[in-house]
Amino acid sequence: MLNTLLTNFYGELTTKKWATITKCSVDTALRDINDLVEKGMLKKPDASGRSTSYELML
Repeated sequence: MLNTLLTNFYGELTTKKWATITKCSVDTALRDINDLVEKGMLKKPDASGRSTSYELML
């Protein structure tokens, strides 16, 4: 996931976009993203909802 975000990724990361890229369910994509948020690799904005986008922590 991190390699994809660092190399050829355009736009904002959302669970739906990640699910499409990895060909998995939205639930699985959300679990993957939440795992990286907990590890401090991704940042979740204060606003939440259907179109929540995540940022890479560099």
